Amino acid sequence: MHSSQTQYDIVVIGGGPVGTTAAALLSEKGYSVCLLEKTQHPRFHIGESLLPMNLPILDHLGVLDDIKNIGIKKHAAEFNAMDPVTGQPKRTTFYFDQAFKRQYPHAYEVKRSEFDQILFNNCRHKGVQLLDKHQVTQVEFIAPGAVTLRYKNTSNDNHKNGTLHARFVIDASGRDSFLSRKLKLKQKNPHHQSSAIFGHFSGVERRSGKDEGNISLYWFEHGWFWLIPLSDGSMSVGAVCWPEYLKTIQGSTEDFLWQTIHMNRQVAERMKHAQKLGEIRATGNFAYTSKRMWGRDFMLLGDAFAFIDPVFSSGVYLGMSSAEKSVETIDQCLKNPEQAAQLCNRLEQHIRGGIKEISWFIYRFTSPAMQRLFMNPRNNWQLESAIISMLAGDFFDNKAVKIRLKIFHYIYYSHALRMLPKALKSWWQRRRNVQVVFDKGTMQEDGLSQADLDKKP
Repeated sequence: MHSSQTQYDIVVIGGGPVGTTAAALLSEKGYSVCLLEKTQHPRFHIGESLLPMNLPILDHLGVLDDIKNIGIKKHAAEFNAMDPVTGQPKRTTFYFDQAFKRQYPHAYEVKRSEFDQILFNNCRHKGVQLLDKHQVTQVEFIAPGAVTLRYKNTSNDNHKNGTLHARFVIDASGRDSFLSRKLKLKQKNPHHQSSAIFGHFSGVERRSGKDEGNISLYWFEHGWFWLIPLSDGSMSVGAVCWPEYLKTIQGSTEDFLWQTIHMNRQVAERMKHAQKLGEIRATGNFAYTSKRMWGRDFMLLGDAFAFIDPVFSSGVYLGMSSAEKSVETIDQCLKNPEQAAQLCNRLEQHIRGGIKEISWFIYRFTSPAMQRLFMNPRNNWQLESAIISMLAGDFFDNKAVKIRLKIFHYIYYSHALRMLPKALKSWWQRRRNVQVVFDKGTMQEDGLSQADLDKKP
């Protein structure tokens, strides 16, 4: 779509779930909003597993019924390992209806191309001016309440590049992190790094009955696997692994993924009849944050602000939640500019608090102590219910959950002390892989080129 209008209250950079959530809700409040997306929907994107706490946000946006139509119900998160005593496969399933908030007993697994397009189209229904195939190239903060954005048309037609003017800019550009880069706010996470290799497959064994849509996670020597069933019968399969392991890739990315799959007997068994659908992709899934989330007349949301790791499927929820909560803050900032610093600081503290809570688990997920605790859950002091609440996305404001998660932290450290040699080895592996990413010349900042993937170690 093209428009002769160049002046807006708010311009949003990025047409994924975060940008479309913020744009739709701000348009509902009566602001003129323009959203620029550098590609065109539908487009492939990884990250198909939603959390139960996504549902009230989708309801707020008015698209919950549409998501029901494209998704498969996800009642639980399933964790798998080999029993150290019997040597047999063991499965632990955490059902969301056992969380503290039981009004959201399920989530959905979705194809992101379909999910993102529903949210994009919803913006159009809400009155947002949508410009796809338009990539922002420059942002200038001229004066308070006066921002100029320059963009280029990325389509193959002859439309000219252009300029927009706005009172406020939201960067929801995802891992492009456009403003964070431009303003030199982006910094690598010093605590954790990972890489991923993934694709979609047919013919993968699915669970039966109510469990058909559950996400399955498996540990292996170099990281962990996800298996996410989709409504068309396909399965999203990926391995999140240490960067030093991905650097050993030889041959094609497809061959390397299959070699990795055969490191876990349970995953290999479920995929013995699998056939790939489309391209196998790999990425340097590098974690980062930004020094601050906001500044005069701008805000960073979702992955444009910070990215951790896809474990627990928290990425889409964190982004959409931050976008939903930012709307009231931005509304008040535009109405009362003198209160902007106080309001934005409060929002940033809230967002960082949620990221910190989930990060504690992410950093330790591959540790032997965490694996033992997840595979042998107990609900003493309602700790299992608190873990399920965390897996459901309820880790921002629920005091009952937060208190019990703190107790779980102490239990984790107690287990780690009992298995100290293994715990230290796991810790050192994580620290070593952070250094792999920080060392110059080892990997690209935002991903791996095909040349990198085909390079011999």
